[in-house]
Amino acid sequence: MAPTTSAKSAVASKVKKEKLFHPASRKAGQLARNALRKGKLGNLATKRNQKHHSLVDLYGFFFHAMPEEGVLTLEDLHHIIGEIWLTRFDEELQNEKATRRKGRPKSSKEAALEEIKLREAEVYRTGMEVIDLTHPPTVELFRRWDQKEVAFIQLLRFIRIFKGDPQLSVLSRPGKHFSLMEKTKTESQDDEAMVVEVVQGSNPQAPTSSTLGESPSQFSNAMDDL
Repeated sequence: MAPTTSAKSAVASKVKKEKLFHPASRKAGQLARNALRKGKLGNLATKRNQKHHSLVDLYGFFFHAMPEEGVLTLEDLHHIIGEIWLTRFDEELQNEKATRRKGRPKSSKEAALEEIKLREAEVYRTGMEVIDLTHPPTVELFRRWDQKEVAFIQLLRFIRIFKGDPQLSVLSRPGKHFSLMEKTKTESQDDEAMVVEVVQGSNPQAPTSSTLGESPSQFSNAMDDL
């Protein structure tokens, strides 16, 4: 039995009709801008997730590089970076080259791996920022990381090391955790006290802070007595 006219109209009324807009209309422009914005936000979210995972991989590598007890030396840091971290794609890269037929162009994967190696090698040459695994308070704090939350890493102390100068390390971030901030403040005060001691030791007649605090009138009175 064929559906009645009333039944057809009831079904048709339930179907939501898609509105069409003229390409040059204001509404069409608004929809296009909304679609573009959603696309950009989606790309940003993807890149943010990729960056998050890459940072977790990097910090996770250093987390597992920590010794069970004590801290690393600068020599140890250079070793794990140069011999382990920067060479982590070597085997995969060799496999890509081996499977490529002679005369064929590089695969996108091979090109990407080579680009990563070149970029990271240049960063290491000009100064690579790493978690200061030579600093006991930083290592102690780093051991508490859950290996997931990247924001926790911002609490740690970072140094910059250079491939061409293995003995050089430059403090790049002192660390935001209160224990590290207090430690840095104490170290700074100790360094200042040491400088004062060195200066006074090299020149015993140098005026002390108490002498420098004397008023000019006191000096003039002393001269009059002479």
